[in-house]
Amino acid sequence: MNFEILAPAGSMGSLIAGVRSGANAVYLGGKLFNARRNAGNFNDEELKTAVEYCHARGVRVYLTLNILVSDGEMKEAYDLVKSALEAGVDAFIVQDIGVAKMIRDHFPTARLHASTQMSIMTPAGVKYAESLGFSRVVLPREMSLGEIREIRKSTDIELEIFVHGALCMCVSGQCYLSSMLGSRSGNRGLCAQPCRLPFTARGNKNDAALSLKDLSLIDDLDKLDGITSLKIEGRMKRPEYVSAAVTAVKKAVDGTLTDADRKDLRSVFSRSGFTDGYLTGKRGADMFGARTKEDVVSAKDVLKDIERSYRNEQALLPIDMTFVCKEGEPVKLTASALGKTVTLTGGVPEKAINKPMTEESLTQRLSKLGGTQFYANEINVELDGGLIISASAINELRRNAVEALSKTEKAEIECKPYALEIAEKAPRVPYFTASFKDVSQLPENHPFRRVFIPITSPAEAFEKHSAGVAVPRGMFGCEKKIKERLVELKAAGVKTALCPNLGAYELCKSLGFEVYGDFGLNVYNSVSANMIENPLLSFELTLSQANAVAADGTGIIAYGRLPLMLMRNCPVKAQIGCDRCRKHGELTDRKGYRFPVVCDGYPCVELLNSVPVYMLDRLDEIKTDFAHFYFTTETRDEVANIIKKAETGAKPDFKYTRGLYQRGTV
Repeated sequence: MNFEILAPAGSMGSLIAGVRSGANAVYLGGKLFNARRNAGNFNDEELKTAVEYCHARGVRVYLTLNILVSDGEMKEAYDLVKSALEAGVDAFIVQDIGVAKMIRDHFPTARLHASTQMSIMTPAGVKYAESLGFSRVVLPREMSLGEIREIRKSTDIELEIFVHGALCMCVSGQCYLSSMLGSRSGNRGLCAQPCRLPFTARGNKNDAALSLKDLSLIDDLDKLDGITSLKIEGRMKRPEYVSAAVTAVKKAVDGTLTDADRKDLRSVFSRSGFTDGYLTGKRGADMFGARTKEDVVSAKDVLKDIERSYRNEQALLPIDMTFVCKEGEPVKLTASALGKTVTLTGGVPEKAINKPMTEESLTQRLSKLGGTQFYANEINVELDGGLIISASAINELRRNAVEALSKTEKAEIECKPYALEIAEKAPRVPYFTASFKDVSQLPENHPFRRVFIPITSPAEAFEKHSAGVAVPRGMFGCEKKIKERLVELKAAGVKTALCPNLGAYELCKSLGFEVYGDFGLNVYNSVSANMIENPLLSFELTLSQANAVAADGTGIIAYGRLPLMLMRNCPVKAQIGCDRCRKHGELTDRKGYRFPVVCDGYPCVELLNSVPVYMLDRLDEIKTDFAHFYFTTETRDEVANIIKKAETGAKPDFKYTRGLYQRGTV
């Protein structure tokens, strides 16, 4: 098996642990714009040092730029990319499509990897990423082996998957729980992990309803044909964890993994064990788990042994040498490693008085590479008889050759001056649009210029209400089924589509629909807003930020229970089963707040906020093109009441939130 082993590096200590344990690449963050802003991370000088260390050992470095970036931050993102390229970074892991465009426009040769935060789960999504210039896609953790293979067959692009580490309950890039509950956004790099706090389903005794065991696919690697990179999660973890995980993956790839390695891996960190439930399709209660006292205690017995395993430099790279020693000529050493070759000359050898040098003694002397990253591979000696040169001179030549091969050459980058003017947008008086979870919610008379109903709605309902189709957010393994249904609806006269992910957007555009971008696209700045037609802006923006986005056809959600999580493993089903739920699921947190869990005919469920966002009494403050109503659990009468309040600007007579439009995220 030939894979890249990709290690997390939240600090220089973790980076060294990963490299010395056998990683082929590391991913790390700068001080800004990465999804683990609470990790140690690297400033410009530290990044340069990290890249030099890695490149001297044949290890690639990928910089995480995997959060949403506002208009006011785009120039800083440009500066970070420029300094990272100058330091020699090999690629950028990007979430925000606006950031991807900025990089592509200003740094044409930069390599882009599509972060798992982009929620690319279908062949069409990969196709969209390719059109933006991405050379690699990091697939969601929630994909089954069959779904991964479906994407592999559809494209030649590099694919990367997570094979070990923490497993979020929510599809990456679609979690708003932390931001809505505490203004700390996962899409901005500061997730507070509220999902690990107690949540229960209808009084079930298990209070870890949103906490999954850690992922581990080390026993499944032989099934992952066609995958380029095996990624280990853990930039917030200690160096010993990184070392243990890299070692386990490397041994699994080599076929030398032992039960002792598995025990070390579980001991250093787990949540009641590991799971491969998504890959194997065995989703359910067995995937859930929380960190226990036993999990914490087990680590203390293995940490010292693990640290000892990478304390010293590891000889991981082969070096070839040719030593030429001829009478009357300066000795010459040619050394090759890391794709480079250097040639050094020394003094002229003398006639030996007693014991002349031999090919064997010279080979032994040149092989003394202890304390370096190299081990001797092929050593050739061309030697005239009866000659001698001092051991110190040979040692110096060898040391100088190793030093020369270890030097990182200054990176030459293609860079255009920053030129991204964000124009001011004239304020609008917003018109109304709406989406419905069920067509039965839709009243006969309404003020909405556009309405969207689920793809599963009867064809006659689309015609009756002149409705567009709302494509499901979760499309794992369903692209063919969804495409067939879209073709039917297009033939029946449906013209518009609300697209919640990049795959849906690409698919609907290719079928000739008039497309509208849903909130799941995480449109957060003017660049991305101009890349998506009629975008519903991220509800993680403040109202003033949303109003200032300079693009035509933008909107915000002015009313609705915001979806806080998109989940492939239903927490209610896992705790009490579908029979007791009857599609009326909910979770209760430790403070007694109730969060509805809604499902449909596609392979994901949504966790909704306990109360709706309500801006209908402040519509005069909304300056986007449209205000969107996101109806989920409301009855038709409740929908009619909300419409009436919007038309009169009435204050709500129920519990509500202003969401992040007022308080924003940190």
